[in-house]
Amino acid sequence: MAIKLPETRPTVETDRLLLRPFELSDAARVQTLAGDADVASTTLHVPHPYDTGLAEQWIESHPDKIAAGEIIFAIILKTDATLVGAMGIVIHRDHENAELGYWIGKPYWNHGYATEAARAVLAYAFSVVRLRRVFAHHFSRNVASGRVMKKIGMKHEGRQRQHVKKWGKFEDVELYGIIRDDVRRSAA
Repeated sequence: MAIKLPETRPTVETDRLLLRPFELSDAARVQTLAGDADVASTTLHVPHPYDTGLAEQWIESHPDKIAAGEIIFAIILKTDATLVGAMGIVIHRDHENAELGYWIGKPYWNHGYATEAARAVLAYAFSVVRLRRVFAHHFSRNVASGRVMKKIGMKHEGRQRQHVKKWGKFEDVELYGIIRDDVRRSAA
């Protein structure tokens, strides 16, 4: 079964969340949440300080990224339409897999939003895009992210020692993965 990339930017719903495309009006909120030093320190690509204009550039790049296989969702609370974070997948067509990545604004840590959003994005990746495998990684010191990966059924596949450099310091990275057959077995 071949993978199927969406033609338009998708929207996914959960009980508490709406995962939708980012809008330019989200830029100030992205700058505030992602620009927090504690959030930026747990991600490889989020800068700190988060300069004015970067969020707008990032959001404006999203429509072009979908054709390349990158799908990025704004994580929105249904109760009051508050943006709390971002989650996305980068699809590797030749290998029928994707990397899952996310960040959650610090005021929304420990509410289960990352886990809820990740479950929905995994379901989307396997059922709609028809991927065979989804993988993710986190800095070893970011154990909360590892808990999210475990909760959504991912298996720890190893540690890559001093694999990336963040803010001048080499970081160990934990690798997690899940394959479509794992999801089928757990549903049975």
